[in-house]
Amino acid sequence: MQLEYIGAFNVVLGVLARFWPVWIALVLVMGASFAYKKRLGLYGQLFDSGVGIAGVGICLFWLFTAIFASTISPFDPLAQVSIMKDALPGAVEPQSGLVYLFGGDKLARDVFSRMVYGSQIVLIIAPAATGFALMVGITLGLPAGYYGGRIDTVLSFLANLVLAFPVILLFYLLVTPGIMETPIPYAMAGVFFMFPIIFFSVLFWTRYKKRPDRLYILLGLTLIIGGWVYAGLVFDADPFRIIHIDPNQLNIFVAVVFASSPGVFRIVRGLVMDIKTRDYVAAAQTRGESPWYIMLWEVLPNARGPLIVDGCLRIGYTTILLGTLGYFGLGLAPESPDWGTAIKDASRLLRSFIHPALPPTIALMSFVLGLNLLADSLREQSMKD
Repeated sequence: MQLEYIGAFNVVLGVLARFWPVWIALVLVMGASFAYKKRLGLYGQLFDSGVGIAGVGICLFWLFTAIFASTISPFDPLAQVSIMKDALPGAVEPQSGLVYLFGGDKLARDVFSRMVYGSQIVLIIAPAATGFALMVGITLGLPAGYYGGRIDTVLSFLANLVLAFPVILLFYLLVTPGIMETPIPYAMAGVFFMFPIIFFSVLFWTRYKKRPDRLYILLGLTLIIGGWVYAGLVFDADPFRIIHIDPNQLNIFVAVVFASSPGVFRIVRGLVMDIKTRDYVAAAQTRGESPWYIMLWEVLPNARGPLIVDGCLRIGYTTILLGTLGYFGLGLAPESPDWGTAIKDASRLLRSFIHPALPPTIALMSFVLGLNLLADSLREQSMKD
């Protein structure tokens, strides 16, 4: 059967039309952000520069793409239509009459739909893993920088031990399929996923220990929500089946947290060692505040600028890392629509068909570019503060 094709101009119009919910969401969010930017603190200040606007716009574009993926995609990312194998962009699928806007890959799957659904994987794993790495690094870096001495020596030694190991080799060891046959990933997940619960429990305790009415509510919510997330991620025992992570995704998650948290630890430690000499810290010590209150409510808020910038950059690094692991066939399932796996599958036929490799490559590049622009703008604002 001979395939029918639409023209390049119609392909562009078709792509723009498929993203209609993203355009609506962008107009609403960006419009509201411009209108109320003076009331939105650091986020609102991003709209004072073209770099910040571009960074926010690109990141929001992919965020809304991930949210509305099922509406945007015309096909199931795993569906195969044999006649569409290696179809060129603009090919019309005979049965449904829908268009393979970016063509078909070597397994006759829609490249456009796989690119769109790939954003969900990236925007779930990369920010979440970075967030947990920040929790681990902050929780350990605060006492190391504030107390110094033996605590600093032990924690710095462990962090340097991890940092001294080659990163690529470390990830290769942690995400190989055989590692899932051991209890190592689950044991590491059990340890790492405790840090947010510990962090927020100590945070609320130090702030509201003299106000038990509010303290008990916040601690109760922390333990309930934290325990619910912990059970779903570590034991896959969420009774509502809302929080779930596949074993291979857990593998990558743990590897990212393990490799990233020592870097966060060193940044936090250095910031604390500088900030603890400031006058407002001495004033808090004079008032008789506890060390953990000073660390969490005096030191940490004044270190937020560099940490926010570092978090944005780390999400970008993690995105590139996920693409690299997918390219080498590690971590995620072979049929996964993540961008790295899509690039790997398409790279084997580059001499014959280049179109399946371009969409995931451009998607990966643009998202990382948006994060870098966002980090640059945040860095400028933090220097002003």
